[in-house]
Amino acid sequence: MKISNSQMFRVNMKWALALVLSVLFMGASQSYAQEGESLFKAKCATCHQVFKDMTGPKLYEVRKKWEDGGAKEGSVIQWVQNWQKAVAMDPYAKQVSTWSPTAMSVFADLTDEQVVAIFDYVDAQEEKVAVVAGPVDGTNGATQEEESLSFVWLILGAIFIVIILSVGGVRRQLKLVAGEAEDTGLTYAQEFKAWAWKYRLYVGLGSAVIVISLIVGLFLTMYSVNVMSDYQPSQPIDFPHSKHAGLNGIDCKYCHNSVEDSKTAGLPTVNVCMNCHKQVQGQGEQVAKIQKIYDAAGFSPEGGGQYSGKTEPIVWNKVHNLPDHVYFNHSQHVKVGGVDCKQCHGDMTKQVETARVVPVEELSEIEGNIKLTKPTLTMGWCIECHGAKEISGGPLAEGVEGDSYYDEIHRRLLNNDKSLYEGYLEDGKVTVKELGGWECAKCHY
Repeated sequence: MKISNSQMFRVNMKWALALVLSVLFMGASQSYAQEGESLFKAKCATCHQVFKDMTGPKLYEVRKKWEDGGAKEGSVIQWVQNWQKAVAMDPYAKQVSTWSPTAMSVFADLTDEQVVAIFDYVDAQEEKVAVVAGPVDGTNGATQEEESLSFVWLILGAIFIVIILSVGGVRRQLKLVAGEAEDTGLTYAQEFKAWAWKYRLYVGLGSAVIVISLIVGLFLTMYSVNVMSDYQPSQPIDFPHSKHAGLNGIDCKYCHNSVEDSKTAGLPTVNVCMNCHKQVQGQGEQVAKIQKIYDAAGFSPEGGGQYSGKTEPIVWNKVHNLPDHVYFNHSQHVKVGGVDCKQCHGDMTKQVETARVVPVEELSEIEGNIKLTKPTLTMGWCIECHGAKEISGGPLAEGVEGDSYYDEIHRRLLNNDKSLYEGYLEDGKVTVKELGGWECAKCHY
């Protein structure tokens, strides 16, 4: 029994349509998830984490938590949009409002669907497994995004091949039904070559698009190498910066005491911790955490406290490895340049984590920071800052004595580089770039 050409065509088209709809569905799902991710990072990440309490409580399965607590239906969505209205209508929301003295921001611009997208994104996350100390790899959000894009391209390529084979099968069946003589010695490869030659213009254009897409994908992948945005390794001791720098107001330079005199900011020694924790022993779950400091220092708080002399080193996990060919000096930036720590490290008064590579989007939202766009800790990020950071003092500034650190470089700007000097005359500002901050040897060995 022969299959009619219309039946064969319908069968092949059903398969092709099913594959296309599957990809469209996956694309829509991915777009929905990406919207939730982007909204979370833009609206929530400053105060909330997925699995840990921060300035605000953790958000993982927060809808279930509200439901189990007896909250009214939709109350948690209204809480995100306007927490004050939610408090007025729901007793559970009023109870939640006492969790922290810090008032939550109002997000009246978010629709119900956008809030649900945020919660769906949060609930879809998997808690990170503790990272073993060792070389820092390039695993990060940017890499995951590139991998997802690569997956979509593979699916599209597979669909393209299936469609080509389906069209070939339909053509063969049409020939049989029409009674045309078929060359039984013609292989699929030979038939495809003949078809490609017949439609060489379209095949050439399609091939060019595929090749260009592959090249672009390759370069995007290369650009994501060693991009560490939002990287956060596990640490042997939990150190909430929000409690030390925020609640207790400890200056960054007290613990990182070499930041004004050295290339490195320095990790605080256990002795620095013991300056406070010899007296502050904590309560509840804090006792076990502080005991790790005592073990490292060889200290026993019993009986007024005494040192045993048996110490254990604390093995911290490094957040970022500066490449060997790169020169960076903390004292040059902090003491001479007057750069605030939050410009590169974020607002430590709100950061619960011990250490994290703060994404550039969060850094740019901090008041007083220079607004940058390139990924944190990349060369583009540094160059962008050097092009925007203004230098104060020197002979170009009115009413300033001629004894600034940058006087000599200012004089060179006046006398030697006319193009940069013209740039200064246009905006009245002297940036790091105009003082040679874009010269390769300033940062590279």
